[in-house]
Amino acid sequence: MSRFNRMLCTLVAVAAMAGGIPTVLAQAAPRTSIVGIYRIAPGEHLAFLKWMAAQEAAAASAGAPPTQWYRHLDGDSWDYIAIAPAMDDAMRAKADAAARAQGQSTGMKSGLELRELMASHTDTYVSGPSTAAELVQEATRP
Repeated sequence: MSRFNRMLCTLVAVAAMAGGIPTVLAQAAPRTSIVGIYRIAPGEHLAFLKWMAAQEAAAASAGAPPTQWYRHLDGDSWDYIAIAPAMDDAMRAKADAAARAQGQSTGMKSGLELRELMASHTDTYVSGPSTAAELVQEATRP
């Protein structure tokens, strides 16, 4: 996938997410999130989703906010886009402890397990959600 297509997919996903969030949240201070674009290895779609669901359950039990998932319907070659709030070190430690308590791998071993299920992926840190007007205000602030 070209760099332009990846950027376009990311922008579309962020725009879709922002469009589905109530105005009250859009008016809150933007938070840092991670947009992941996943292309799954052939035959590994269900295993990937189960792996991610287990990771999310551990993170939720540690108090992490939920991930928003979008699945591919038509167009580019990606399969799933995930948008999740970025975790700080303390939240990551809690999520890892919860994952270990549930018998899941953490750290490098976890990353290697995930990579067995994917053909490719990208992660991009983003700030939002915001409205265009809020971004104009931020950009023109002295």
